[in-house]
Amino acid sequence: MRLGPSRGRLGAADAVTAANAALGFLAAALAPVSPSFAARLVLLGAIADGLDGVVARRYGSTDVGWYLDSLADVASFGVAPAAVVVWSVTADPTALAPLEAVAVFAVPALFVMAAVLRLGFYTAYDDGDGYTEGVPTTLAATVLAAGLLADIPPLALLVAALAFIGLMLTPITYPDLYARDAVAMGAVQALALLFPDVAGGAPTYLLLAFALAYLLLAPRFYWRHPREPATPSGRD
Repeated sequence: MRLGPSRGRLGAADAVTAANAALGFLAAALAPVSPSFAARLVLLGAIADGLDGVVARRYGSTDVGWYLDSLADVASFGVAPAAVVVWSVTADPTALAPLEAVAVFAVPALFVMAAVLRLGFYTAYDDGDGYTEGVPTTLAATVLAAGLLADIPPLALLVAALAFIGLMLTPITYPDLYARDAVAMGAVQALALLFPDVAGGAPTYLLLAFALAYLLLAPRFYWRHPREPATPSGRD
């Protein structure tokens, strides 16, 4: 697809990335109606975020794909989970006391700011060595979405969002997932999305457990050798 004589072509992976951005908008727009449905859309966006890398490796990436990926992630893993947190805490913002309203809206707003900064740093400075500094926005969004679907108390989600503000900007190094592990995580995300209530919500709890395990353990115990390069995909 050509957008104009001075612009390059978009690839199949770019279409998946753009769809991810649309899912982010839908999640944010529908969060006031159903935070749980919006959380499922966030998980669907996480699946799309992994899929665009697979498509890029299979069919090739474009020069613009690197930038589109971060732009889409702002919507799906910055704005959307922030909206989910806000509307999980209250269905009527006008009923909040002034100090409560400040916390309910300020924390998600700062979460979005941190996500934008984190994605900006990633786009500007990532060298493709298979490691990244700070908690990935996809991981933060997955924890918040899975936490809501697992009936974690809304106040705990707000506290988690507050923690992620710092964690996304921390210098702690996280390894990129191997392809096989990314596929496994995508499969668990799909199960939590499609069958959230099976076996008492087991897929949702499994996804939350996997996400928290990577969050807490990956910087020290993931089985990639130190500074071992990842398979390049041109995508976060």
